[in-house]
Amino acid sequence: MLTSYKTIKGYGEETIIIKKSRFIGYAMPAETEEEAVKFIESIQKKHWDATHNCYAYQIGPHDEIQKSNDDGEPSGTAGKPILEVIKKEGLKNVAVVVTRYFGGIMLGAGGLVRAYGQTAGAGLRAAGIVTRSLFQMIHVGIDYTWLGKVENETLQAGYFVDHIEYMDRVRVTALVPAEEAERYAKLITNTTHGQAEIMIGESIYATIQDGKLVKKL
Repeated sequence: MLTSYKTIKGYGEETIIIKKSRFIGYAMPAETEEEAVKFIESIQKKHWDATHNCYAYQIGPHDEIQKSNDDGEPSGTAGKPILEVIKKEGLKNVAVVVTRYFGGIMLGAGGLVRAYGQTAGAGLRAAGIVTRSLFQMIHVGIDYTWLGKVENETLQAGYFVDHIEYMDRVRVTALVPAEEAERYAKLITNTTHGQAEIMIGESIYATIQDGKLVKKL
């Protein structure tokens, strides 16, 4: 698994007017090709009356799935420039659609390439480019008296608290870089004098932005 990768935070949309043509850039995270196609079809349905709905997507840990479509624009002037913007940003699991309403002025091949690339970039920026990193979930079961100490030690060590469950005992679920799982377990064991029940959970990707955990993309 990749230790980290760049993608977008969520849905993004931006409109640009170029020589009276209206270009609307849409971006959406897509973990599978099915998700990408569903998103593209939703934009096509929304803008059924548009002159063009051009798109591209790149999916997979090693960019195994790449596809672009010019939707009637001259070959290579729309879908490919959108895909190139995704590649230039180094993004994974992303789908982008650029909708065009023709304004009556021809842009030429070079103008189309620039327009679709510019609009795709604007849509991606509106969505928010982020880095997702691989973390190990570690569940820590403790008595309530240890909660403040465990939470403080976790945060001060540079790790993240995903959530806390309040039951007969408290269960703190921390997110720790996979290679530091053993170090964190020792930290909590020492902090609680061996009174914590520590269980290694699954590996997940999470987004850290401005030093804070982004709960959901």
